[in-house]
Order: sequence, then structure tokens, then C-alpha cells
Amino acid sequence: MSGVAVQKMADRVAELMEQRLRVRGDNLSEKLRRGARLLPRKVRKNALYLAEVSSTAHVPMMQARLDHERISDAYDVCVQYLKPLGAGARRRALMLDMLRGLWGAALATLVLVFVVLVWRGLI
Repeated sequence: MSGVAVQKMADRVAELMEQRLRVRGDNLSEKLRRGARLLPRKVRKNALYLAEVSSTAHVPMMQARLDHERISDAYDVCVQYLKPLGAGARRRALMLDMLRGLWGAALATLVLVFVVLVWRGLI
């Protein structure tokens, strides 16, 4: 795996971060600096590793020390998390979020009514 391939992997992850998380920056390191908190720990760790490796992969002496399997695994983890959802999955997720909010509001209202009825001595 050459330094160019590693850089392309880092660029692809940076592009997906911009699309999915709307994080701006010139390269993966900048985007991680601005939006790392938006990623789960496992994805963040792998993205940081990919950014670190991409910054040193163009040095010929460092290319021999690269762990190609770990780089590939880190790229796969990042892409799996950041790949865009389809339209159907996005709609389903939106509906589930709305239903969770409605369910929470209804539950809070029922608990409040029950507390008021107990407080007034009707139950």
C-alpha cells in the first residue's frame, strides 16, 4: 500500500465526515479536530489513526513501517459508520425519533396527571 493509497483513504473519510456530519476543514486532521466529538469512540480512534498515518505515509522510510492491515481495518470502520443512509432508512429514523418524542411526552403527561390525582386525594 503506497502513501497515495493511504492519502486517498483519508480523503474519502474526510469527504464522508463533511457530508454526514457537516464538518468543515481542509483535511482529515482538521475535520477531526473540529468534529471528533460527533463520532463514537471506536470510530474516532480509528479516524485519528488514519489521519496520523496519512500524514506520515508519504515519507519513504515510514512506508515500510506501515501496518497495512490496521490501516485497512481503520478505513473500513470509518466508512461503515459514515456511509450515507438511504432515503428509506432516513425516513424511518425520522419517524422513530418523532414517535419516541411523542411517547416520552405522553408518558410524562400521564405521570403528572397521576401525581396530581394522588396529591389531591382522588386516588
